[in-house]
Parts: sequence; C-alpha cells; structure tokens
Amino acid sequence: MTKTVLVSGASVAGPSAAFWLHHHGYSVTVVEAAPALRPGGQAVDFRGEQMKLIDAMGLTEELRKYETAMGDQLLLNAAGKPIVTVPSSFASGELEILRGDLARILYERTRDYTEYVFGDRVTSLTETAEGVEVTFRHGAPRRFDLVVGADGMHSGVRTAAFGAEARFRKDLGYHVAAFTAPNHLGLDHSGLIFNEPGRGAMVYSGRDGDTVTVILYFRGDPRGYGRPDPERQKEIVADVFAGAGWEMQRLLSAIDDAPDLYFDTIGQISVDKWSKGRVVLLGDAAWCAGPGGSGTGLAMMGAQILAGELAAANGDHVAAFENYEQRLRKPAHIGHKNGAGSGGFLVPENEKKLRSRNRMYRMLTGPVFGKVFEYMSTRAANAMQYQEYTGKVAG
Repeated sequence: MTKTVLVSGASVAGPSAAFWLHHHGYSVTVVEAAPALRPGGQAVDFRGEQMKLIDAMGLTEELRKYETAMGDQLLLNAAGKPIVTVPSSFASGELEILRGDLARILYERTRDYTEYVFGDRVTSLTETAEGVEVTFRHGAPRRFDLVVGADGMHSGVRTAAFGAEARFRKDLGYHVAAFTAPNHLGLDHSGLIFNEPGRGAMVYSGRDGDTVTVILYFRGDPRGYGRPDPERQKEIVADVFAGAGWEMQRLLSAIDDAPDLYFDTIGQISVDKWSKGRVVLLGDAAWCAGPGGSGTGLAMMGAQILAGELAAANGDHVAAFENYEQRLRKPAHIGHKNGAGSGGFLVPENEKKLRSRNRMYRMLTGPVFGKVFEYMSTRAANAMQYQEYTGKVAG
C-alpha cells in the first residue's frame, strides 16, 4: 500500500513537498485554508545553490517566463530624489518571480497527481499506531501515515501538534503590508525605496508594466496587531502613514481597490524540535526568519530534503525527520541571524539612524565593498548545498 501524507498549506512549501514526496513514491493530499490560490504577493528570488534545486525540479524555463527581470533600484531621499543605486543582484538574485506566480506554477506542476482541498483546515491531530487521525473544519475526518505542516508562521498544524503560536513566535517590532497599485510612476523593471523615520516603502514594477507592487514596512504596536480583518488592516496603514511625503498618499489611495492586500507582523519562529511523532514542520512553520532570511528558497530546499530523507530511510519517519532537521538547522540559524537585523535596516527609527543606513547603502554599493555586498546577499541562499536523493519508499 502506498504511504499517504497530508500537507497543510498550498503556497510554496506545501506544493514543493507534494512534488518531492510524489517523486519518492508517496500519495499526497494538500489542504489549504484559503478558497483558492492567493494571487500577487511580494517578489521572491533564487540564487546560488537554490538554482540547482530549480533545475532539478525542471522549473527553470517556466519560471523564466514569469520572472520580474528587475533592474536596479533607486534609494530616495526625503524629497524623493535618488541618492544611491542598489544593484539588482542584491535585491533580485539570479531569478526573481512574484510569489503568486510561483505558487501557481507549483500547483499546476503537481495537481495531476496531488489531491488539493481548498477552503478547509486542520483542527486536530491524534496519533495512533496506524497513523494520524486528522479532523478538519469542514471535511470528514481522515487518517494519514504522516502530516507535514507547511502552513506558514501562523501554522495550524504547529498549533495542533506543538502548542499555541505565542510559545514559538518572537515579534521583531515591525510590520509589513503589501498590495498592487496602478503604475503612475512609470516604473519599468525597476524599483524605488523611500523612507521616513519609522516607516518606509519599496515600490517596483516588473513583468506587468501597468501595476506596481507596494511593500510598506513600519514600526507599530510592539506587541503586534493580532490578526485584524481587512478593513482594520487598511485603517492601521492609513494611521501609520498619515502625512507621509513623496508619492505615498497617491500610492496609498489604491489600497481600497487592491485585490491582494497582505498584512502581518514581522516575526521569527523558533521550535526546539521540528517533529513530533508522525508530524513534521516545514518552512516558515518551523523556522520563519523574516526578511532577508532566504525563506522561500530554503523552504523549497527543505521540502526536497524532507522527502529525500524519507526515501533514504525507507519510510522510517523517526530517522528521516531527525536527519532532515540535522541538515536544515544550520541554514535556518543563518537565516534567523540575517532576518533579526532586517527591521532596523528596512525601517530606521529616527533621522540619525536613517542617515547611517543610507551611508551604509552608499558604502556597500561602492567599488571597495562590493564583494561584501555580494556576500551579504548570497550568504543565506548558499547556506544549504543541493544534494540529490534517489529511490522510492516501499509501500
């Protein structure tokens, strides 16, 4: 009998796990709380060792069709005038694509052999001698041999198996909101970075020249805002950016009509052990690092390693989960170190720190420290070397 795996989460980590688990002989069901794939979202990039993974999945040519092909970004001063050019290699890597496009491509690649269930979520997990009994908010209870929590920082699987999110989450004191807006700035495969103390924006236009992606970073309630509904999210953004200069007010006027508003607290997840019995965590559910932590690439690498270790152990999940975690712990730690300092860099809290951050941009983009800049941009991505696994798990 083919072994069955339930994967929670259909963004990037979940479908990546479905791809590799199927490759090694598992039957996979993916459950996703959202009613459909989420469109848009921030751009995610791949570089170094991660490109080997993309090649191994046969995705490179397809992803190239939808890459943002971003050029350089301009850092602006308070008057909206360019002061520093940030090279594309730092922000966009070797290949950059919108998260929504990546999720869609992964879904289309795996849907023929994966059962996808949208609009439902895991509510409880009970391990037995035969497997894991799973209950859902809407669907009938089912039993699986293994369960993978690939459902992000606010993982329902982690809550069901390991405990409340507050035990594992550390808020960094910053928040992010992102949405799509009309491209009144005329950006063409380019981006702009604007800051005022305690708040800032990255605005860029890649593949779709009619729109821009607006990413807002800001300091706010240090305890976070919880999980506010969309209307409250808009109110928070409006309050924080009231009176902001440059083109901010015109950009913000598009938030009411944005089809893809994303809002969350920037935080990190630290779990002492990523597995419990037949349940294992993957990606942000296990090691969310925050901006700059190479989260997407490492989650996809983790999916390949998780499935590969299961095959190498011939389905012995105890040994496989231990080996998987042993391989990923160091890269996840490096991602955490990168992400921990990202908030202060993205959102300097006062004029003095903003000037210091801008001087750092100038220094790191100059000829003397260019190699340091390159190292900083690739350190997390190259923390995990790609390794091929062969074989299939016995039924």
